Amino acid sequence: MHDPSKDPVSDHTMTFAIDPGNTQSQFVVFNGALVVDRGFLPNVLFIKELPTWLNIYKPRWVVIEGIASYGMSVGAEVFETCIWIGRFYQKCSDSGFVPEIMLRREVKLHLCGTTKAKDGNVRQAIIDRFGGKDAAIGRKATPGVLYGITSHAWAALALAITFTDKKTGRV
Repeated sequence: MHDPSKDPVSDHTMTFAIDPGNTQSQFVVFNGALVVDRGFLPNVLFIKELPTWLNIYKPRWVVIEGIASYGMSVGAEVFETCIWIGRFYQKCSDSGFVPEIMLRREVKLHLCGTTKAKDGNVRQAIIDRFGGKDAAIGRKATPGVLYGITSHAWAALALAITFTDKKTGRV
């Protein structure tokens, strides 16, 4: 992760997306075409740094992935994640931004055309959108726009893309 204070960016389609977890969370800053920044941090550090990132990037939109009940039993981790969603929401609001909550099923439906899509399907839809694996990810010597996106960053990027598309009319 680079130091965002050395690379301030502002764009009318900038989206700051948060994929929350019970102990760590991922963020992606997406300008409608490129991943401007990303990070995966413990929540206690994430919440402290959040106002700084929002101040630097001045995103038009802030979106946090929400949790929905599908009638199944859930564990303590889900409830802990819900608490962090609320804390991130409040910290964004306190920083002068109005965050929105978007559910994962909306992301799956938008990118894959079905709510039954798995994480691998969502990842592949993003790769296809950016020109296929060779163009989108590339190699170390010739990196593509998605080079370095791993693990939870795919979920945060999927959230950012879906939210940006819906806000800009690319549905």
